[in-house]
Amino acid sequence: MLFHVTRSRTATAAVGERTAAVGGRTAAVGERTAAVPPDDVAFRLHAELCKVLTDPKRLLLIDALRHDEQCVGDLAEQIGMSLPNASQHLSVLRHAGLVAARREGTTVFYRLVEPRIADACDLVHQIIADRRAGVGPSVEA
Repeated sequence: MLFHVTRSRTATAAVGERTAAVGGRTAAVGERTAAVPPDDVAFRLHAELCKVLTDPKRLLLIDALRHDEQCVGDLAEQIGMSLPNASQHLSVLRHAGLVAARREGTTVFYRLVEPRIADACDLVHQIIADRRAGVGPSVEA
């Protein structure tokens, strides 16, 4: 259970018995209720960020930007994608707040805003590498 009603003065008082409003219904104090995430907004935002990371090309862009900023053309060439495709993926990363753009004349440079995202990707990458090498828990079908 992620959440249960506790004895608290903040609970809504009912005649003869303390109760609390939980998930749209009233539960008696001390009664265990269905799991309610402590902060479902944080989980929703987490899921939205993870969606941005579902494309392998975006992961390659994050990896390429881990040490310094680079222009779109260099990133596209390094990863082996077209300039418009690289720009499109970088735009998704920018809207997610993971990269920032800086214009110098006609050239646009990108850098990681949140370098810890590269560390998070490294962690997932290591889990995959361990599984491929037969190290660690295996995934059963």
